[in-house]
Amino acid sequence: MVRPEIDFAGQLVVSAQSYRWLSASGSPAPAHVVEVDDRVTANEALRLAKSGTGLLWRGDFHNARQLLNAVSRRVRSRRRPARTPVQEFRRQRHDQSRQARVLALVLVPIDPGHVVPLRRAPDVRHACQDVYGPLVTPGVLSLRELLGVISAAEWRRKGVWVPALGARIHPHYGVFAPTRSEYVDLVAAAPLPGTGLAFDIGTGTGVLAAVLARRGVERIVATDNVARAVRCAQDTMRRLGLAGRVEVLHTDLFPKGRADLVVCNPPWLPAEPHSLLDHAVYDPGGRMLGAFLAGVAQHLRPAGETWLVLSDLAERLGLRTRAELLDAIDRAGLTVLDRSDIRPRHPRIADSSDPPHSARASEITSLWRLAPGIGCHV
Repeated sequence: MVRPEIDFAGQLVVSAQSYRWLSASGSPAPAHVVEVDDRVTANEALRLAKSGTGLLWRGDFHNARQLLNAVSRRVRSRRRPARTPVQEFRRQRHDQSRQARVLALVLVPIDPGHVVPLRRAPDVRHACQDVYGPLVTPGVLSLRELLGVISAAEWRRKGVWVPALGARIHPHYGVFAPTRSEYVDLVAAAPLPGTGLAFDIGTGTGVLAAVLARRGVERIVATDNVARAVRCAQDTMRRLGLAGRVEVLHTDLFPKGRADLVVCNPPWLPAEPHSLLDHAVYDPGGRMLGAFLAGVAQHLRPAGETWLVLSDLAERLGLRTRAELLDAIDRAGLTVLDRSDIRPRHPRIADSSDPPHSARASEITSLWRLAPGIGCHV
């Protein structure tokens, strides 16, 4: 199912003043809001937020950031580690969701033209225009979201260097950045089954489609069911001079036709997403993975291949077994031609404070080369 653009047309009334409610994730406006300033304590702010009350900040912007940090420290859970990795993972996800709901209730006003009317507020006009579009009436948004928008704008400006591409990718807000470059390295090294036409399913920033184009694939059709990802991938192709060879479509899973190669790097953890970026990592019930495997054979040319790029973290956490993955491949009428493995190099594998650290430390990302037919597993 194609996910539509977020509708920001919500309203919030505070002290008889009506504001436009802004939320890139589609979160509803709080039912009750009070105005606060630099005099409110972190403990009082936490009490109000836990009750579901929004706090509309009227003081100094930097003090609002300090308050958010103080509330964040107080809302963190202090529990003993769970007995199994899957229990610890589920507990962590529950705690993260609860903490996010509380922290999202620290709110800031934003005036027409995306100007934050607070002392020492940064210039957020360009960053907010990219995410929310024009603003002609006063608005309110979560401070936590605004900080994310500011950070994303900086990521987009600087870009992320991708060694396998020899270029920078400039991720848009809410689109997963290719900072985990090992999966890109796998696609850059696997032997191509043909160079006529390739499909990149769930393209995101378009990094894998760009790698295939740089490797000599004549034409690539990249798809995504999120409009902001489609715009990001189109921007990537323009920046890299590949717009004439890579077509980006806003559609669910497969485009029409058959290709020599179909590539997919689906979300690798079968769990519920809690944020925009979570959709690149969490796949409720493994729905995308299952739908991709079930339908890909019908989109391959004779002698064509599909490349499934997937982390085994779900298996190490106990969220999915290797047998379940292989069964899904079998049910799709696919055989495993080969598998290439690589160990992630991202910083979290060395973070011993991360609850699922032991699973992350042993994580392996694989590129499964699959083709229609019956054969043995690798």
